Amino acid sequence: QVQLAESGGGLVQPGGSLRLSCAVSGIIFQIGTMGWYRQVPGKERELVAAISNAGAPTYVESVKGRFTISRENAKKTVYLQMNSLKPEDTAVYYCNVWVFKNWSTSQDYWGQGTQVTVSS
Repeated sequence: QVQLAESGGGLVQPGGSLRLSCAVSGIIFQIGTMGWYRQVPGKERELVAAISNAGAPTYVESVKGRFTISRENAKKTVYLQMNSLKPEDTAVYYCNVWVFKNWSTSQDYWGQGTQVTVSS
């Protein structure tokens, strides 16, 4: 019943910027770690960035200094600000959110993905 709605993808030139948003809806009790993954054809889905309950971020090496992950807990939303985009950032980006049901039972949920294309 929990759903993740992604937005913000699109076509951008190299060096441009995009901001992805992922809003969680449904009946939930608490949200844990939130993150963004990306996948290109023929490759495994990889973790791009994640942010803990306390706001501590982690990033894959290739996006450090260019991407920023953030969250607004009151809105149950996680963002990914992507700056200085490169063609190799082109992928389908998926939101992933860990949802607690009762402080001891939890599972993760995936968004449907949003296409990011970086091309001149």
